[in-house]
Order: sequence, then C-alpha cells, then structure tokens
Amino acid sequence: MALDHLTLTTYRDRHPAWRLLASPHAPLIASFLYRVFVAPNVRLTSEADLAEMLEDELFALREQLGVEVYPKTANEYLNDWCAPDKGWLRKFYKPGTDEAQFDLTPATEKAIAWLVSLTERPFVGTESRLLTMFALLEQISTGSEADPARRLEELRRKRNEIDAEIGRVLSGDVPLMDDTAIKDRFLQFQQLARELLSDFRQVEHNFRQLDRSVREKIALWDGSKGALLDEVMGERDAIGDSDQGRSFRAFWDFLMSSRRQEELSTRLDQILDLPAVAALMPEPRTRRVHHDWLEAGEHTQRMVAQLSQQLRRFLDDRAFQENRRILELLRSIETKALALRDMPPTGEVMLLDEMGADIALPQERPLFAFHAKPRLAELILESGEDDDIDTTRLFDQHVVDKTRLREALRQALRQHSQISLRALLKTQPLQQGLAELVTWLELAHAGSRGLDGLRATVDDDVQEIIEWAVQDAPGSTVRRRVRMPRVIFTR
Repeated sequence: MALDHLTLTTYRDRHPAWRLLASPHAPLIASFLYRVFVAPNVRLTSEADLAEMLEDELFALREQLGVEVYPKTANEYLNDWCAPDKGWLRKFYKPGTDEAQFDLTPATEKAIAWLVSLTERPFVGTESRLLTMFALLEQISTGSEADPARRLEELRRKRNEIDAEIGRVLSGDVPLMDDTAIKDRFLQFQQLARELLSDFRQVEHNFRQLDRSVREKIALWDGSKGALLDEVMGERDAIGDSDQGRSFRAFWDFLMSSRRQEELSTRLDQILDLPAVAALMPEPRTRRVHHDWLEAGEHTQRMVAQLSQQLRRFLDDRAFQENRRILELLRSIETKALALRDMPPTGEVMLLDEMGADIALPQERPLFAFHAKPRLAELILESGEDDDIDTTRLFDQHVVDKTRLREALRQALRQHSQISLRALLKTQPLQQGLAELVTWLELAHAGSRGLDGLRATVDDDVQEIIEWAVQDAPGSTVRRRVRMPRVIFTR
C-alpha cells in the first residue's frame, strides 16, 4: 500500500489510532489503557471495575493538575472512548449477563505500541534479527522445494554440520555465547512475545469482520433459504480454511501440546536464571508468557465458538423471517425519504405515538402502617441440663476444605507445569464425593479468570470421565462417574 497524501489524509480523519494520538487527552487514554490492559495482558474488564480504576486515576490527576483538566466522570469518558467516532475501546455484553465488558481495539494497541517504541532502549540488538530473517528464508526455501534430490542434499548438509558440531563438543571444544549475544537474542524474544500477545486482538477483530460479512450477505439475500444455508456454510468453511484460520489453528495445536508446554517452561526457567539476562531486569510476566499465550488463544477460541453459535441462532426460521421483514420496512422508509428529499412537504410529515404510557394509580399506593418497636424485657437465663441436649448434629456437617484442595494442587504443580483434573484426582481421590468435585470446578472457574492465585483452562472439545467411590446406606461401596469437559491447571 502506498502512503500517498490522500491515504494519509483518510487515515488521519478516520483511523482510531491516529485519532487517539491526536487527541488532547492522549496522555490519559494511552497511560491508563496501557496500565490496565497491555502491561498485565488483561483481555476483558467489566464496566464497574474499569470505571472504578479510571475514577482513581482521575482523582490523582485532578489533585496534581486541577479539577478543570478532566471534568467528566469515569463512565462518561469510557462511553466516549468506545463511541463509533473514537473506536478506542470495544464495549459488549457477554451472553447471559447484563453488565458491559470492555476490551482494547487493535488500533488502540497499535497506537500504544508505537508510543512504547518511542522510549529509549539501552541496548539495540541487530544480530538476532538478522539470524531470524535468515532462518525464516531458510524455512521458506526448504519447505517450498519440490525436488527430492535437492531436499536430500540440504538435509545431508545440515546433518554434516550437526556431526561436525558433535565432534567438536566431544573433543572438548564447547563454544559459549557471550553476554552481548545472549542479551541481543533475549530482547528479541521479549519483543516478539509482546507482539504475539497484541496480535490476538487483531485476530479476533478479523474473525468478527468475517462474521459480519456473512451476516450482511444473509441480510441482503433474496433467494431461497436452502441456497442461503449452502452459501453460509461455505462462508464458514472459508473462514476456517482462510490463512487467518489455518495459522491460528496451527498455533493453537502447537501450544496445546503438553510436551511443548514443558519445553517452554524449562527453557524459560533456564534462560531467566542466566546472569546476563537477569541484568536486563526482564518483566516478571516473561516467566509465564506461554501461559498468557494459552489464555489469549483460549479467549479467541471461545469468541469464534460464540460467533458460530450466534450465527446458528440468526439462521433460525423466525429470526430469518423477522430479518427479511425489517429489511423490507427499512427499504420502504428509504424509498419514501428519497422521494421527499427534493420536494419536502409543508407542515407535519408524520405523527408518532409515544413509546409508552405514563400510568399513575393513586389508589394502589399502600396505606400507612404503624410499626411498633418491640420491647425487650430483661430476662435472666437459667442454665439447663446438658444431658438433655444432643449436640452431635452441630458437628455432623460435611464441609469441603478449599485450603486442602489448593495445597494439593500447588504440590502437584511443583512437579508438573500443568496437570488435568482427572490426573490430579488419581493421586488425590475424592474424599467427599460430588461436593468435593463441585469445589474443584469452583476453583477451576476462579482460575479461568485469573482469580484466587490459580490458573486454569477448560477445553470443551475434550470430554473426560471422573470416577469415585461412595458408601450407601447398607454400607456397601458404590462407584459413581460423571462426564465433564477437560480441566487443566497450570502454574
């Protein structure tokens, strides 16, 4: 794309990232959204929590700069930032909830990333980038080579290089990377990790755009419903088979591998303990950046599944018919409006009834009722006989100890970077049956939202069977089983 004058003028007027940088409140917007969303890699935040954090930010700034600098309330600023003419935040509602949720738009994240790039870096590495480019070119060249002879020649060359390196190591010649090279490559890794996290919002945005195009096609469809379904199913397959879809699926399959998770955890622990890397004071979240990738990918997976579910509901018979009727009414209104554009009539064009009636029923108001205050007599309690009172029922209660479950989970995660609930229950069997299983699910739910100090992921595509033993009334052992989605706890 050429950056000509017309293109840049259009970007300046319409692109949300440019509008954010040109806004007089850009320092407030960028700093606040960076601290809340980008730095901790938070995907979603409720309206109440975000408004409370923004109110605290505004209070501190007003104490320093004066009340007149930011006169609006936090909710007013949030609604302004998510307005169509701004587009810095995305406001939406989760299914089954009435509380608004907020997330960054890809344009806002690009603007914040550019502002971050303005900061001076103490060390700028170039060798690692050059090696990365050469490695990418080598992968493309090797992966696109169709001649078996040339592929074998390249593989033999790599084998000879590896054999030569093995021989040098066996002879005692072990070349080590100096501190400069280590810092260069680690900073490159850190930058790519941050960029990968920011790319997820762009991936979600692209999926939503594809879904919107399908909905527009449905809205403008004039043929039969059978032909529409055939067209829509083709579009959904095209979404999954697009470059975006295939790339994300390959990434997700790679990341969901337990072997890859273990390898990433081991390598990160090893590298972050190097003195050269420790001197750079890396971000604390770098040690668990692969878990952030997993969380962001899981959020994208849920979003795509939600879009598919909404589309299926949209294709329902009644929804389809209602949509057709709404379009007919809109086209009728547009036709009449165009007819009145050139020759507007004098006087009133149309009368609209009120949207609702105000009903006042004075007789429905409750009568006054006098509430007498109770008088408490001073009574002296006399001690009774302890033998007549059965206190065993006070202690005959089954309460699941969450502290015990958390400690068992932490003990298991010290040995493994991740563990499924089924594997955990093999070493920690259920002692209190279904109540204890429900408590485990409660901990997993809290972990999926990053609460309670836990990390958990629920894979709805894989079903697992959980079994436990209980004692029935006669005293015999009975096996119970339940089928549920796979729950994975991570460090």
